[in-house]
Amino acid sequence: MSIVEEFKNYRARMNERILRHDNKVIKRFWSLDHQAYQEGALDVKTKELLGLVASLVLRCDDCVRYHLGQCHALGVSTDEIFEVFAIANLVGGSICIPHTRRAVEYWDALCQQQA
Repeated sequence: MSIVEEFKNYRARMNERILRHDNKVIKRFWSLDHQAYQEGALDVKTKELLGLVASLVLRCDDCVRYHLGQCHALGVSTDEIFEVFAIANLVGGSICIPHTRRAVEYWDALCQQQA
C-alpha cells in the first residue's frame, strides 16, 4: 500500500470513528474548517496553498499531507508547490526542513499515483 493510500485510509477510518461519537463541538469545528476552504474572496486553490504554508510552519505532517492532496487534486504544479515550500521554510525556519522532506516524498507519491 502506498503512503498516499495508507494516509487516506487512516484518515477516513479515524474521521468516521470520531464523528460516530457525535460530539457537537467537534462536528461544528470540522464544519467551520470545511467552510473556510470554500470559494470566497480567495479561490479554493489559494486557500489550499495558504493552508499548506501554515501546516508546514506549524509542523503538522498530517495537515501537510491533506493539503498536498487537495492541491494535487486542484492541479497545482510541482513548481508552485516548491514555491510554497520555500515560503514556509523562510517563515518557519530550519525546523521546517524535515517536514519539507516528508512533504516532497508525499508529493512525489501523489504524482506517481497519477502516472
